[in-house]
Amino acid sequence: MQKLSVVIITFNEEKNIERCLQSVQDIADEIVVLDSFSTDKTEEICKKHKVNFQQHTFDGHIQQKNRALQLAQNKWVLSLDADEVPNSILLDEIKKLKELNFPQDAYSFNRLNNYLGKWIKHSSWYPDRKLRLWNTTKGKWGGKNPHDKVIMNPDSKIAHIKGDLLHYSYHSIEQHIIQYNLFTKIAAQEAFEKNKKSNLFIATYKSLWKFFREYFFKLGILDGYYGFVICALSAHATFIKYLKLRELNKNAEKSK
Repeated sequence: MQKLSVVIITFNEEKNIERCLQSVQDIADEIVVLDSFSTDKTEEICKKHKVNFQQHTFDGHIQQKNRALQLAQNKWVLSLDADEVPNSILLDEIKKLKELNFPQDAYSFNRLNNYLGKWIKHSSWYPDRKLRLWNTTKGKWGGKNPHDKVIMNPDSKIAHIKGDLLHYSYHSIEQHIIQYNLFTKIAAQEAFEKNKKSNLFIATYKSLWKFFREYFFKLGILDGYYGFVICALSAHATFIKYLKLRELNKNAEKSK
């Protein structure tokens, strides 16, 4: 039977990390936590569960997650965030795959997001497919921060399995707004580096289309009040991203 390392990166995750660690006890042959020098009780909780706890300065999601992979003793890894928990169906699937020595090179599954206590089952929030279980000799973390993803070798065999990864995302609307303010800054900079342009019309059109697509076409309306909040904030984030891109374009013109 193949052994499995569960790998987690953390920073001030005392509210989430114990739930995550407890959820994988039955499938993990090893749990690795790479922490970014938390100032709360994250380290204390991890050491209580006898995990391989290490610390390194955070220099990007991709860099930190790849660094955590290098700490794992096993080539098969399940990578989780501290606010994620595999549900019982997903855990059973992973157990079966271990017994079969993981016949494919990687496995994806759906992520189900919890927003302020409500499970969100529509819009772009579900099914939120993630590849998090793989043979690390065949792939590693890539993408562009903070939107990291596992990049597998071209010849890799990938299967999708049953079960959900439960994601306890935001505890308040304020937290959501703070997060997307950070992400829109990064996204605007990425678009600017690709020589993309923006103006008020583009920002307005893109944000309105984002809302209508998520709320009506992808059925965010069926998630009730929080479905509306998520779709409205997603539209607003799109608007802000294009305004930030417009400012970058203007500043670049002035500096010429």
